[in-house]
Amino acid sequence: MKTKYMNPYLAGVLLGLVLLAAFYFSGRGLGASGAMKRVLVESVYTVAPEHALKSDFYHKYVGPDKNPIHSWLVYEMLGVILGGFLSGALAGRLKIKVEHSPKITSRKRLWLALTGGILFGYGSQLGRGCTSGAALTGMAVLSVAGFLTMVSIFGTAFILAYFFRKNWI
Repeated sequence: MKTKYMNPYLAGVLLGLVLLAAFYFSGRGLGASGAMKRVLVESVYTVAPEHALKSDFYHKYVGPDKNPIHSWLVYEMLGVILGGFLSGALAGRLKIKVEHSPKITSRKRLWLALTGGILFGYGSQLGRGCTSGAALTGMAVLSVAGFLTMVSIFGTAFILAYFFRKNWI
């Protein structure tokens, strides 16, 4: 059975329309890394409220009158997760499996994915945004930083792909 995927050009146009709708309805663009930060901050505040209130980083987001979970980014990411789940279900691709090259194990693939995700998340905090926020939204408002972010992310991926391609081919 051949797996169904959306036409990438149509997907790009739809993503642009989602970005336009985000600007229109919320006055903000898209972003993903901020949601993870908000969930982390709320978790630290729940476990160690004194530490969170005294921390230079956490105190900006926590307190009796603030709830980081009520950030629009958190709800955006919940929508992304739900949308991905529904998309996979409607296309008949909703299965639990690990896709990888026959040359590596599922365990190695999962470790590489986890390591890459952690590095990308750390880099998105250093760069003040991820591909969605800094690059996609930044480019939509013609920000030089948005274009530099996109070139940096995809340029680095292109260069490093040579060294890691054996894990996928």
